[in-house]
Amino acid sequence: MAVAGGIRIVDLAKELKLTSQALIASLHDLGVEAKGANSVIDLETANTVRGLMEAAPAKQKIVEVSADATLKDLAEAMQVQPNAAVKKMMDLGKLIAPHQRLSRADADQLASAYGYTVAIKAEPKPVAAAHHKHKAPGGALQSRPPVVTIMGHVDHGKTSLLDAIRKANVVAGEFGGITQHIGAYQVEVEHNNEKHKITFLDTPGHAAFTEMRARGASVTDIVILVVAADDGIMPQTVEAINHARAAEVPIIVAINKMDKPDARPDRIKQQLTEHLLVVEEYGGDVIAVPVSAKTQEGIPDLLEYILLVADINEFKADPHGHATGAVIEAKIVPGKGPVATILVQSGVLRVGDNVVAGLAYGKVRAMINERGERLQKAGPATPVEVSGLNLAPAAGDIAEVAKNEKEARQLAEKRQEKARNSRLSGQVKRLTLADIARQAQDGVAKDLSLIVKADVQGSVEAILGQLNQITEENTDEEVNISVKLSGVGNITESDISLAVATGSIVIGFNVRADAATMRAAERDGVDVRHYNIIYDLTEDVVRAIKGLMEPIYEEIVLGRAEVRQRFQTPKGIVIAGSYINDGMFRRGAEVRVTRGKDLLHTGRLDTLRRIKDDAREVQQGYECGIVIADWTDVQVGDVLECFEMRQVER
Repeated sequence: MAVAGGIRIVDLAKELKLTSQALIASLHDLGVEAKGANSVIDLETANTVRGLMEAAPAKQKIVEVSADATLKDLAEAMQVQPNAAVKKMMDLGKLIAPHQRLSRADADQLASAYGYTVAIKAEPKPVAAAHHKHKAPGGALQSRPPVVTIMGHVDHGKTSLLDAIRKANVVAGEFGGITQHIGAYQVEVEHNNEKHKITFLDTPGHAAFTEMRARGASVTDIVILVVAADDGIMPQTVEAINHARAAEVPIIVAINKMDKPDARPDRIKQQLTEHLLVVEEYGGDVIAVPVSAKTQEGIPDLLEYILLVADINEFKADPHGHATGAVIEAKIVPGKGPVATILVQSGVLRVGDNVVAGLAYGKVRAMINERGERLQKAGPATPVEVSGLNLAPAAGDIAEVAKNEKEARQLAEKRQEKARNSRLSGQVKRLTLADIARQAQDGVAKDLSLIVKADVQGSVEAILGQLNQITEENTDEEVNISVKLSGVGNITESDISLAVATGSIVIGFNVRADAATMRAAERDGVDVRHYNIIYDLTEDVVRAIKGLMEPIYEEIVLGRAEVRQRFQTPKGIVIAGSYINDGMFRRGAEVRVTRGKDLLHTGRLDTLRRIKDDAREVQQGYECGIVIADWTDVQVGDVLECFEMRQVER
């Protein structure tokens, strides 16, 4: 876009498909002074640059690096010695160590100095595990056993039902039964005169179920909801229903304890309708099976219904090629080392395969099933205990086979480094209302998923009514509102887990969250909002979906320090040798410089060093070296105050 007397550098850079830094470097080579991307150059100079670019298009060099590249990575990609790149950055006014991660602006600046343009490599996408709802016909896909998780309220008989199914299968199968607890097992059932397998996950309730989904593992095909016939729907039953519904998997209700004299299955079916689970007898599509784990009444019927649902949904997987799967559980076994139970989801896992599971890697030395039998290979929906990993992965981590040991190690080490950096820099970030507003403003379609908790049921219904009205009145907006869970009571850690798994924002109306829940929300980056007035709640939602939500920030003082020495490098970089009197200093935060009663400067803490090493944080009672961006007039006795701006609740 031309301006009076010339054209801005940023506009010319876009026209020539260059970065502003690369264009500025080219202008410097031509002897043209350019101070920044918004500087204006005359049209004659712009035409000269255009001509040079057209005459020598091959002169533009591109260097590809990953988004989290260090200075050394970029230097090696440009075939430059890392020490030379460090000196070049010092010439540009930045003190960056070879192993320090570069921001995009610093990477562009360094690359431009060597005549390169930075291109960010696309992150290698992990091999996708076969989705449990994949119904594509033909091809390499074949039917596989369904994977079933049993959920419900405590003391309603989940474990007893699992034991009853296991016992029934042992009687029908080989003597000796289950000798190895591996967190999952398979049973064989005769259906339509054919033998069929069913895989059961022995998970401790809906919390673990959702934690696995939060890590990306969608392993369950069918949920068995266990409800005691003599007790009825309880709080954990409701939570299990909500978690299963959020996973969008079929639900089969097992009405347990039918052997009890006070069993009332009809009351259970009536209660289920209050939670939108309408059984077939009442015209719905939810299967309800009366069972007794004690007498094994109804167990064969339950297994038949599981296979019937599996037939309807046509669960399929690719039984060929390298395996992908999910970690069900992992532990350290004396004499064996780390072992992990892996549910294979596609392909075939073989002894000798090189496996990456989350942050762990290794070669499969041995595989055993739930009966303690050694296996040489395992196909889709088969749970196996694998030994040979270097450490125990987390439940829900995706496991995949790598080409060789070197590739497995490199992939695991890269994940470890990324996890470490995210943990140190607090970069766990999930969707907030402000993000929704920003995306709506940019015209990017996004679902606004909510978890709504209130003090009484009337408040819940009023909020849901208002949200439905907002949806109807704003059908032309890019954001769709979806309530993943609504209920009565305080916000709990279970709500935070579900928010992580579903990418939801938690809204509390006249309820609070305890300290442990808020710590979990902060750790997992979940946006939790509290309201006392329903119109404030609806106003925030409307403003978010219309792209009008503005975040509110407040200043948080992190620490104070006193300058005790002043150093200056040969390149002119001024370092404030300081002592942290209280709190702590963090690299990247803002720093205020005061001398006496006068405020002299406010700028970014550019470099923080403890002894000779770069540091992210330095705590109270330690000395450190501080470089403040765009400030060199540091004097002994100056007081430095470190602070940051944090977003607060509206």
